[in-house]
Amino acid sequence: MNDWWKEAVIYQIYPRSFLDTSGNGIGDLGGISKKLQYVADLGVDAIWLSPIFSSPMKDMGYDVSDYKSIDPLFGTMEDFDFLISTAHDKNLKVIIDQVLSHSSDQLEAFQESKNNKSSIKSDWFVWADPNADGSPPNNWLSVFGGSAWEWEPKRGQYYFHNFLPSQPDFNFHNEEVQDFLLDVVKFWLEKGVDGFRLDTVNYYFHDKQLRNNPQSPIEFKQPPVNPYYMQNQIFSINQDENLIFLNKFRMLLDSFSEKTSVGEVGDSHRAIEIMKNYTSESRLHMAYSFELLGNKFSSSHIKKTIEEFHDSENNGNWPCWSFSNHDVTRHLSRWDQNESEEFAKLTGALLLSLRGTPCLYQGEELGQVETDLEFEELTDPPGIRFWPLNKGRDGCRTPMTWDHQLNNAGFTEGQPWLPVKNKQQDRSVTVQENNDKSVLNLYKKLIRFRKENEPLVKGNQVFIHDEKNILVFLREYKLSQALCFFNLNDKKHIINTTSEIKPHEDLSFNAELNKNQIELNKFGFMIIITSDLKEQQLRNDIKLY
Repeated sequence: MNDWWKEAVIYQIYPRSFLDTSGNGIGDLGGISKKLQYVADLGVDAIWLSPIFSSPMKDMGYDVSDYKSIDPLFGTMEDFDFLISTAHDKNLKVIIDQVLSHSSDQLEAFQESKNNKSSIKSDWFVWADPNADGSPPNNWLSVFGGSAWEWEPKRGQYYFHNFLPSQPDFNFHNEEVQDFLLDVVKFWLEKGVDGFRLDTVNYYFHDKQLRNNPQSPIEFKQPPVNPYYMQNQIFSINQDENLIFLNKFRMLLDSFSEKTSVGEVGDSHRAIEIMKNYTSESRLHMAYSFELLGNKFSSSHIKKTIEEFHDSENNGNWPCWSFSNHDVTRHLSRWDQNESEEFAKLTGALLLSLRGTPCLYQGEELGQVETDLEFEELTDPPGIRFWPLNKGRDGCRTPMTWDHQLNNAGFTEGQPWLPVKNKQQDRSVTVQENNDKSVLNLYKKLIRFRKENEPLVKGNQVFIHDEKNILVFLREYKLSQALCFFNLNDKKHIINTTSEIKPHEDLSFNAELNKNQIELNKFGFMIIITSDLKEQQLRNDIKLY
């Protein structure tokens, strides 16, 4: 069995913001192909593309109107074929988004379902009669705010949408819907993709009885910005039938060679439990949640998250970890108020040292930070609805900055769909590529260092210390070990090895621990590899042999 995905580093590309070659201000497939050498030079193994399918773009492509076509904004199917072949020539795998839980209301099947109750596709979506007082059938809420039910006068019924009203949810209880979506998956497998990132993978099925969701077990001192989180979504999502469908999905993937899948688990109460369940028994290869994509950043939280997934009952389940993506504030701005390069280097080293498959988000390797946008610059529906307490996702989706000397940092010759601002332009590729101590070049070293040392790729993970925001863990594979130290504080810390680091039975060497003290700079890190009595270090941005 070729488990290449377990050893891979994935690089997420948000196509709208990578590189525009048409001059329309929107990134495209041609731009991705043009910059694949840059991606390959980072040392990553696979790219994940956010949606590129035909869409009215009410949710920037996560509202699909034609699952087997490329949206003209991004190019043509020929451009996609060229991208696949170019990536493969550079030994890069290609993973694409699949939005199966819901579609656009412009999808032909939804239009047919909406307009004709007697249509063969009438039951392809979730329809329900109103209550006697005209209210929606239950209390389910939309992730984007308000009721998850939208009235359709032509049918005299409500339809269910977990997101925008223009994103109706498929009725997965209908076998024809499952067959339709699996046929979509097969289409792209035959096009040569190497795997799929499954959007909202735990949202596929709903409770047939449409029972009300109970109140969240979390106690809020005041209502959250989005009332969605005041419910415990045990009926609108997370149904057992999801697992049966994922078995079908996996059977299809396994009929092709060396394919992979990673599922996005959205749940604020039991995400790690769902991740483990969804990656067991021939379901998904990998899953990720928002446990490391939120506001919590501490040694104890990281230790708890990793250990909860890799517990004693883990039967080969595999996670995909990331600190930033297209849905959350960039982690440098989220976790470090100074948005420092030192912190960018620390978090890069940490992510690439955890047990699991790391996924980097475009610009992360530049130490890129969140873009501060004005209200009139927004395009993201949640940001517009919940402004200013929640500014939405546009700030992490602004264009990639290539050349600080060019207009729009070389992203486009036109008007960019989101603005390029000075703070982002100052961290462009051209500013960093020839600076050996830059964030960009450290990421290249880190990725290479990871690949050269099997414990960081294949080893187990044992936490030795997680107090005072100092994280120390051991990774071991065969006769090699990696001892990893991370100072998550913004000031220097001296570790007293005799009192702070508890001996561990798996720790078979004491190269550094024999010293009375280990000094870590502000946001400092040190990774020590031992193999056959040889020692190798990566410390901050200095590599020592």
